[in-house]
Amino acid sequence: MSLLELRGVSRHFGAIHALNDVTLSLEPGQVVGLMGDNGAGKSTLVKVIAGNFPPTHGEMLIDGKPVHFSRPVDARAQGIEVVYQDLALCDNLTAAANVFLGREPRIGFGPFRILDHAAMYRRAGELFKALKSETRPRDLVRQMSGGQRQAVAIARTRLAEARLVLMDEPTAAISVRQVAEVLDLIKRLSEHGIAVILISHRMPDVFEVAHRVVVMRRGRKVADKNTEASSPEEVTGLITGAIAAA
Repeated sequence: MSLLELRGVSRHFGAIHALNDVTLSLEPGQVVGLMGDNGAGKSTLVKVIAGNFPPTHGEMLIDGKPVHFSRPVDARAQGIEVVYQDLALCDNLTAAANVFLGREPRIGFGPFRILDHAAMYRRAGELFKALKSETRPRDLVRQMSGGQRQAVAIARTRLAEARLVLMDEPTAAISVRQVAEVLDLIKRLSEHGIAVILISHRMPDVFEVAHRVVVMRRGRKVADKNTEASSPEEVTGLITGAIAAA
């Protein structure tokens, strides 16, 4: 049974048809590379899955059961987490504090409850170890590399026991070494049975970690193939329209 299934999903904004009749399925632990030019519908598709926009038409199912998201918290309740390109981290806080932001454990009684920093450091350290990241719980985010910041954002999804992580351009504007670290983090998520939808313009990254590549053009899905059965040249043709569909 698929973890996520979209059946004929469309999203219209007045006369603008941002998504048209998109069908997609995703298995636990599967990594899908979502590609397309600007305006192809990638971000709208992700926002529908994440609960930002309800679909105008079509149906979304989780574990084979229809779901209706009217806000992001509804999607999070189903185990869907988003790692946005800006990561939404607080630079002045530690890695552990960012992982637990809004969900901090406390100790004490009544009005004398205080943050349990020891528990946060311990649990954050366990999450970073599971991700095989060198990020340390007590380090300040403002002193971290791009790859370490991604590790913090991904650890936050693990704390929430995510089943599906939507990642928006996680390897944009970081060094080659940091790109390798982020791709390794995505592989760790997959190994733990967590599905990933990876939005990226970087062809080598998608072909390194994704099991499937889905190509969007003008709001429609024009390809959905195993990466081993496709090639960067074919995907480029699909994105530009040189190849109609595959």
